[in-house]
Amino acid sequence: MVHSPEEDEDYASLAGVSPHLAKGARDVTRGFLLALAPDGDGAEAESVLLVVSELVTNAVRHAGGITGFGLRAGQGTVTVSVEDASRVPPQQAPADPTRPGGFGWPLVQSLALDVQVSGRRGGKTVSAMLPFSR
Repeated sequence: MVHSPEEDEDYASLAGVSPHLAKGARDVTRGFLLALAPDGDGAEAESVLLVVSELVTNAVRHAGGITGFGLRAGQGTVTVSVEDASRVPPQQAPADPTRPGGFGWPLVQSLALDVQVSGRRGGKTVSAMLPFSR
């Protein structure tokens, strides 16, 4: 579930940033993580950034584009939520050495403590909770 800034202080969104680019989402995320933990664990931050890149890229490539993006800090965690315009859940692509890709969804699942996919009117929300020490 994506929370609005009014509901949660530990929240960031892509307001004012082009949500069509993974780079914009990573930039927002980098700032969010830096504000949470200026001296945070670099490996944990890189994992969060990698999941942001994969979820945003997958929404743009396979799900009609991004309709919402949010970050929420919890007790020792950060949750990344990406809303898109498709109700079709993410699927692992069959391995095909002749075609690039197919590694993003399994990577998200391996890095996250929990992954949720919930349908909503006009699309779905994919949320991944990752460890992040403050």
